[in-house]
Amino acid sequence: MTTNTDMTVVVTGATGRTGSRVAQAAEAAGLTVRAASRAQGFDWRDRSTWAGTLRGADAAYLVFPTDVGSPEATRAVGEFAEEAVSLGVRRLVLLSARGEERARPTEEALRVPGAEWTVVRAAWFAQNFSEGPLVEELRLGGELVFPGGEVREPFVDLRDVADVVVAALTAGERYVGRVLEVSGPRLLTFREAVADIGRAAGRELTYTPVPARRYGERLAGFGVPPEEVDFLVELFESLLDGRNAHLSDGVRKVLDREPRDFAEFVREAAGAGVWKA
Repeated sequence: MTTNTDMTVVVTGATGRTGSRVAQAAEAAGLTVRAASRAQGFDWRDRSTWAGTLRGADAAYLVFPTDVGSPEATRAVGEFAEEAVSLGVRRLVLLSARGEERARPTEEALRVPGAEWTVVRAAWFAQNFSEGPLVEELRLGGELVFPGGEVREPFVDLRDVADVVVAALTAGERYVGRVLEVSGPRLLTFREAVADIGRAAGRELTYTPVPARRYGERLAGFGVPPEEVDFLVELFESLLDGRNAHLSDGVRKVLDREPRDFAEFVREAAGAGVWKA
């Protein structure tokens, strides 16, 4: 397989959960990373900031800051892809969500004429337990209230997602026009995941499943805008219905190794004190 590491890649969301890891993995592979975030003057909602970010680059990693299944994401990704191709940036890799039917229009929007596109559909991130709003509930309150029921999910380590993205960027034509689905190596319920975290952190943590509608009421109480609450409630009602209770082999096929286990993630994060009260 031929690879191309002599390239400049635009990494959107470069300071975020996925973008930071893609940037790190890309640099480790010898790529020149052009970070694209608000700190660098890039704004997904301001098209005038795009050309300066894209001009002279060879490829781009696209992650939309809210949900990939939102109509706003579909519109922005399509326009960004058109702008990129017009500036000679043909190689585009989009992060999408496994099992999210609402994300399909955004994936389609990426496929503009001239684009060499790849879609990476990821399972629920293991790092959602260690970064973002969920970690505060666990760390400060010792409880995760979430509409995950008792469904099983193959939590994927974001380092594996990043490695797959970089492989898709650098592997020539191998992954052009393909959808790569990535997951962890085994299925866990949210209850089992929280129990694993509690054991590693050395403290009692509990998981309380609630209906998506009740969770939406909690989000509203935290100040989340009503339209976003409605979107998330519908998203959770569909995504967490058991449709994702299966493994995907994208990590093994692309990287020729097994994906990192959830236990490895938990051990490392607990060792770093992530869930200490």
